Amino acid sequence: MLGVLVNTLAVIVGGCIGLLCKKGIPERFSAAVMTALGLFTLCVGGMGVLGGKNVLVLLVSIVFGTLAGTVINIDGRIDKLGKKVEARFSGNGTSGGLAQSFVTATLMMCVGAMAVVGSIKAGTTGDCTLLYTKSVMDLIASLMLAVSLGAGVPLSAVCVFVFEGAVTLLGGVLAPVLTETMIAEMSAAGSLMILALGFNILGVTKIKVADMLPAIIFAPFVSVLFAALDRLTAAMQG
Repeated sequence: MLGVLVNTLAVIVGGCIGLLCKKGIPERFSAAVMTALGLFTLCVGGMGVLGGKNVLVLLVSIVFGTLAGTVINIDGRIDKLGKKVEARFSGNGTSGGLAQSFVTATLMMCVGAMAVVGSIKAGTTGDCTLLYTKSVMDLIASLMLAVSLGAGVPLSAVCVFVFEGAVTLLGGVLAPVLTETMIAEMSAAGSLMILALGFNILGVTKIKVADMLPAIIFAPFVSVLFAALDRLTAAMQG
């Protein structure tokens, strides 16, 4: 859990530094920072998607995962949680600033290849190297997000701790059954969401990225299904 704690602390420290710098930075610089962050997010997401083993697994996982997330209304629930946090700290829930920054930062820090794979590696092998690398990236990202979006960014550290901690513990339990291919497909699904989040940050789209989250759970099962179909096809041809 050491890697999870370091990552959580990095988000808090970066977010707090960003809030301290916020008032001294002109709006045009904040906008430029957000553009740079959006482009960086697109780059990270794009590279992660290429790590998948089978594009059809990614397609099926995203489609069914998004359908499940839409039925559950994950995006709406997270947004509602953000507004409750906003009401708690600002005294009213009419402004969407804190809620928006909380939701955006939570997705940015929790969804993606490094969060999933890093936590799984920490849980299965005890290797926290990837989470330490992610911590450095999140320190910078949370600082820039806080400058542009506000106080919801350091508060997202709670979600980082819960999500990565849960995946780390789950990774320890599932270590005997998770294969390299399964982890790669989970990583690709998470990276596609990071790509979508990058477009949201740039203001190009308003994709409900949180509704796609179940795709990470679907990915290993779909991967096993496709592997079984491949074996069946090979047996029939043989």
